[in-house]
Amino acid sequence: MEFKIATIKGDGIGPEIINAAIAVLDKIGKIYNHKFDFNFVKMGGVAIDNTGVPLPEETLQACLQADSVLLGAVGGPKWDNLPGHLRPESGLLGLRKGMQLFANIRPAILLPPLKEACPLRADIRDKGIDMVIVRELTGGLYFGKKGYYGEGKQLTAFDTLPYSVAEIERIAKIAFEIALGRKKKVISIDKANVLESSRLWRKTVHELAKEYPQLQVEDMLVDNAAMQLVRNPSQFDVIVTENMFGDIISDEAAQVSGSIGILASGSLGADKKGLYEPIHGSAPDIAGKDIANPIATIISAAMMLRDSFGLKAEHNSIIAAINKVLEEGYRTADISSPNCMIIGCRKMTELIVSNLS
Repeated sequence: MEFKIATIKGDGIGPEIINAAIAVLDKIGKIYNHKFDFNFVKMGGVAIDNTGVPLPEETLQACLQADSVLLGAVGGPKWDNLPGHLRPESGLLGLRKGMQLFANIRPAILLPPLKEACPLRADIRDKGIDMVIVRELTGGLYFGKKGYYGEGKQLTAFDTLPYSVAEIERIAKIAFEIALGRKKKVISIDKANVLESSRLWRKTVHELAKEYPQLQVEDMLVDNAAMQLVRNPSQFDVIVTENMFGDIISDEAAQVSGSIGILASGSLGADKKGLYEPIHGSAPDIAGKDIANPIATIISAAMMLRDSFGLKAEHNSIIAAINKVLEEGYRTADISSPNCMIIGCRKMTELIVSNLS
């Protein structure tokens, strides 16, 4: 089979980790007789430097025409003082919007070889951590009406948090469908004791849940959820929540799972085309030093094979190779533990590639 992948290396460590994912995909292609065509396009800070905008129109069109998109990371202090609409992150928001990717799927799993990297007490982590966070991606505070009014000391900034029933239903349905293939438990996170948008969110989720009687659907306020993620993360299976809450909660889940350096994500729309990326940032302070962790990006590529291309065996082969390398005691610096062998990005990639079968 042949697949066209729009490939965005981005900024900071982006080129290093994308090169790692490409090496893995190339080996998978040889093993399983697939061809992956990588179309390299610019987005983020490097696009700003070259074209003046974070998301050039040709990049958006290339992504729309591809079978899926693989992204490294964007952003960095070099561009922090630009106006909001010209910052690298606005390119990512624009790409999600342009591709109509409304659902972000973020698995957070504590891999057995990485138990020591988990910051939680042994009695908590030993219960296991295996959850999927389903985050609404194109609505809410990040896309609501915003602006300024007043002058001087009275100058006031505002952001609005709108959600429609249709937006809530479509993200909740994805979470419910994922839960059917897991432990059949969904926790919907909101702030219904304060926000009107959350009250509509909760009401809509409850109505849709009537169509899924086999599921256990519960509500949890976001502040309590943040606490519960460190107190008892094993209680979570599938989490569904709105854009900003999901942004924050998923990073917390990444940390309790051992390291943000191993957590992947996929953003999906109405069809199977997706945008796959690690959830960590561009880490410009370590760029070019061969110490970045490529695992999250490699897992993101594996998710693309499974969720967009339907290649489950190929996905499983990659995950098995990663686990084998970790079980042999190899680590990048961010997930190091006593008595492990610390290696760089290139060596980690080589070991994973060599263990693919």
